[in-house]
Amino acid sequence: MTTKTLPMTDALQEYVVAHGTPPDEIVGDLIEETATALPDNAQMQVAPEQAALLTLLTRLVNARQAVEVGTFTGLSALAIARGLGPDGQLVCLDVSETFTSVARRYWERAGVQDRIDLRIGPAAESLRALPAEPYLDLAFIDADKISYPVYWAELVPRMRPGGLIVVDNVLRHGRVLQPQSEEDRAMVAFNREVAADDRVDVVMLAIADGLTLARRR
Repeated sequence: MTTKTLPMTDALQEYVVAHGTPPDEIVGDLIEETATALPDNAQMQVAPEQAALLTLLTRLVNARQAVEVGTFTGLSALAIARGLGPDGQLVCLDVSETFTSVARRYWERAGVQDRIDLRIGPAAESLRALPAEPYLDLAFIDADKISYPVYWAELVPRMRPGGLIVVDNVLRHGRVLQPQSEEDRAMVAFNREVAADDRVDVVMLAIADGLTLARRR
């Protein structure tokens, strides 16, 4: 007998979210400001349940060295930074001073700004400038979808054994089954590449717009 995941109706989604750790005031305010000030881009922000999961995963792998590709207004970075130990460091890569200026305010408010090193510029170049040895405990990819294979190629060799890569938007709102755009087709190809990569153990989760967890062997 095959056990199938239940279809995620709106009501069931609300139930799932309601039975996890709720967002605190800082996270709630960040979500609200992003939606109000940047309504055309707010969908770029991770879902609250994804943020909670990122904090949990960071703690589970005892992460001290982490990298995020794609920061936007800083919710995912805030979540990861909160999961790091006091001596942990998160390198955030983004191209927008405007979006990340919002992030900086909330990182300071949460008291995690000293754990975050924000670097503005093309992510691929910033990744190539990182140490080449396998030292990273955690990486989160949530940026330009076409460039996911580039980020993957740079990150996997830098992950220590047991390190975890988390990749967002791997379902493209279900369009991976019927791709409608260049980004959709790129994600289909990327997902296939990751599943075939023998350097990692992979699980894809149907959380929000889909998360892939890849553990470095």
